[in-house]
Amino acid sequence: MSSALFYVFSFVLLFAAFRVITARSTVHAALFLVLAFATASCIWMLLRAEFLAIVLVLVYVGAVMVLFLFVVMMLDVDAAAVREGFWKHFPLAGFIGALIALEMALVLMGGFRLTQAAPPDPMELKLGNSKMLGIEIYTHYLYPLQVAAVLLLVAIIAAIALTLRQRKDSRRTDPSEQVKVRKSERLRLVKMRPTIELPAAPDGEKGPA
Repeated sequence: MSSALFYVFSFVLLFAAFRVITARSTVHAALFLVLAFATASCIWMLLRAEFLAIVLVLVYVGAVMVLFLFVVMMLDVDAAAVREGFWKHFPLAGFIGALIALEMALVLMGGFRLTQAAPPDPMELKLGNSKMLGIEIYTHYLYPLQVAAVLLLVAIIAAIALTLRQRKDSRRTDPSEQVKVRKSERLRLVKMRPTIELPAAPDGEKGPA
């Protein structure tokens, strides 16, 4: 049953990945990418990697893909203009894709030669996959984790600095000035005399004097 589910999810994953690059609508391509992520998480579940499966669903499907859909719908990207020159660059792209697939096959070929799956670790069954992963990260891989955290912090600061910089082609607001604003500076009440529109008189009759 596990092998049958693996092949079913793999077929759906390959089909969704193929439709991501062949769909004419960008929204449909993003939705097929969501399907690819969901089926990939199911494969992670079959491999007893529950933490990676949940992270894939929460981070990519729940956050990143929702952001992609918002961006695609707000920008209204012209897919026809983006698709221009596709067949011109298709041979080079196909060659690079085949080369990457060959490299991945050479790396992963050893895993397909296994006759049976490795027996589960008794400690993993006792503590759980997520807890074992946390122990490994915060003991053996603590320094790489801190380096990755510093890199992410630098990336966040750089993104904020690039967003808040003053440019002539963008409108910039100062939060400190917005906090100090008063009601009199944003709202102005204007008194106007009321006007009453009289109904039009029918033909042949005089209106009110």
